[in-house]
Amino acid sequence: MAKEKFEVIKEAQLTNNCPECFNQDLSLTFYQKHTYGSFFHKITGDLSNKLVCNTCHTTIYPVSWTDDIERMFNYYQKTAVPAKKSSQPTLLFYGLLLAMIALVAGALYLFISGAI
Repeated sequence: MAKEKFEVIKEAQLTNNCPECFNQDLSLTFYQKHTYGSFFHKITGDLSNKLVCNTCHTTIYPVSWTDDIERMFNYYQKTAVPAKKSSQPTLLFYGLLLAMIALVAGALYLFISGAI
């Protein structure tokens, strides 16, 4: 089973007013999804974000954003550069591949030498 993890790619402190408590201490974080499986480690193109007030510790959803918050979000979204989508094999994949190649080479050797 693949394990999913959201890794932080950009974090910014905003000085806009919180819609809940009206303090000027917001934190905007952008995440990129990584999946870790037995054979491959994949970096996906899925991005997510989270806006949290550091004073009242509430998550602020886009429904309650003001125009100023939305403007700052759009700016920081452009500056958040995600890692390229990629897929890397793990050590288990290479070990299994090497074992399969050795098994096929051994069977081929036995077939050619006439032992089978």
